Amino acid sequence: MSHIASTVPHRLVPGPHNLGPRSIWHRLGLGMAGARPAMTNMVAMISLCLTVFLTAAAPLPPAPVEDRPLPNPVLEARAVALQQSLRCVVCQNESIAESGAVLAADLRQVVRERVAAGDSDEEVRAFMVTRYGDFVLLKPPFEPATWLLWLGPMLVLLLGGLAVVAYLRRRRAVPEADALSADERARLEALLAEEDEA
Repeated sequence: MSHIASTVPHRLVPGPHNLGPRSIWHRLGLGMAGARPAMTNMVAMISLCLTVFLTAAAPLPPAPVEDRPLPNPVLEARAVALQQSLRCVVCQNESIAESGAVLAADLRQVVRERVAAGDSDEEVRAFMVTRYGDFVLLKPPFEPATWLLWLGPMLVLLLGGLAVVAYLRRRRAVPEADALSADERARLEALLAEEDEA
């Protein structure tokens, strides 16, 4: 014990000299005065454990779907051309040929299956339209049901231009205020002076 006591600094050796409020136990956050740091450490440890647990329990992203091209290069070229004309319903601004979404990969496979089964290009497009509507086509047909798709952007631009023109005309039509006469200026100064006194 004497050997340990000689190598450990006096303030760290437990004993009657270290029982005061500044003892080793308090310095380590285990005494009553150190209850707050101990709680902070406990909360930090619980947070760390919870973070590790939730990260480990998180679901893994879906595995990439492997594209299986058709063995016939002519049919595969037709399938790829069709895929480039169909919109990914997840990404919405990409064709299913370009999209990395799992649904797009499934749709690419459906297109290949339909082409391999002998469907024409129009039959494949019609199949997709019956399932997903005209929205699935990157170039929807110009018909009453899709007029809003085709004419909507132009209509928004036209309405925006009309609103700007109306605003500029109304702004020009507002008359400018006339300068104050000497009587009006004197009355204004008197009102402001009364307000400052109050």
